[in-house]
Amino acid sequence: MPRLTTLCLIILIGCSAVAQKYPNLAPTPPMGWNSWNIFHCDIDEWKVKAMADAMAANGMKDAGYQYVVIDDCWQVARDKDGYVIADSARFPSGIKALADYIHAKGLKFGIYSCAGRLTCQHRPGGAGYEAKDAQRYAEWGVDYLKYDWCNSDGLKSTVQYSTMRDALHRAGRPIVFSLCEWGSTKPWLWADTVGHLWRTTGDIRPRFFKHHGVLALFDAQAKIRKYNKPNAWNDPDMLEVGNEGLSFTESRAHFTLWCMMAAPLMSGNDLRAMQPDILKVLTNKLALKVNQDSLGLQCFLWKKEKGVEVWIKPLSESRYALCFLNRSGTSHNVDFNPVGTITDPDFHRQYTIDASYAGYDIWGDRFLNDPDRHIRGTVGAHDAMFVVLDKPSRADTRP
Repeated sequence: MPRLTTLCLIILIGCSAVAQKYPNLAPTPPMGWNSWNIFHCDIDEWKVKAMADAMAANGMKDAGYQYVVIDDCWQVARDKDGYVIADSARFPSGIKALADYIHAKGLKFGIYSCAGRLTCQHRPGGAGYEAKDAQRYAEWGVDYLKYDWCNSDGLKSTVQYSTMRDALHRAGRPIVFSLCEWGSTKPWLWADTVGHLWRTTGDIRPRFFKHHGVLALFDAQAKIRKYNKPNAWNDPDMLEVGNEGLSFTESRAHFTLWCMMAAPLMSGNDLRAMQPDILKVLTNKLALKVNQDSLGLQCFLWKKEKGVEVWIKPLSESRYALCFLNRSGTSHNVDFNPVGTITDPDFHRQYTIDASYAGYDIWGDRFLNDPDRHIRGTVGAHDAMFVVLDKPSRADTRP
């Protein structure tokens, strides 16, 4: 009997000690800024502080952007005990001091590592050092970890990422865990208990078409949309909005599509030198409300009409967001009747839009008050018309 009691006690202790991802850290898609798309390896504490300063001052923080994330190249070696060492030339104040600076701005701090032996830029990776790295991140005050998948030959993604998840949980600090294994092992099938978001594609490039362009990454999400949900997000990669390679309309369409997908919104431009029209896109309250909707549903293709694709995203409180996407190089006129019943192809739910709904054109900043409830407008080349449908009696139809 004593042996049985001891065995039961061991089982209970073991079960209670099982690590897990921290719950409810990302009920809506995370929003912030990441250093990679604009700075790549040319990163230092002064640039990161400048981004935090800009985010706090330009309206992005007030709009909901929280995380300031350093990507690869901040680390150079490990000490004799195996703890990672930051580049003292680029980060002379140390990572904790930088995190404290960002926290003092009312923002959150994120960092990068890799589940492989080395990072993508051949800096120290996390394989075999998960406990030490998680301990150090907790001591530094890290709030968000992007965890890559380079130099991982012979390793198993489910094992590597679960090991770091467990280490983060044992370290005792709630940290959003962003898996970045590029969709190579279909993380949408297994990562909902491991991380809060997972990359579904290779790295984005600042272009509208072609491989790794905005449309290619957007199209890759349609077949996995059913796995998207609060605290477990498909991540088609960070934003290239405002970066060289995209026109203004392409940047706006890019942002529209990421909002429609309920994708994480990690800006990747230089916030110090942002054009006012780009800032208006990134901080548009109604666009962000679509992205941050509590249902967490990803859009699906409704119809194709006269060269324009109509995508629909069901929202909470029986509202809907519509995106009229023009992939072509010429403008197209829209005359669309949204009244009817739509069937979700993945969840097999039916949604009904009746004549009592009214539309608001987000980018046109106008009500669509046609008596017949048709949505009319012109969608420019490589652009998107972004509409919210709601009951006119509700004030939240307005931005």
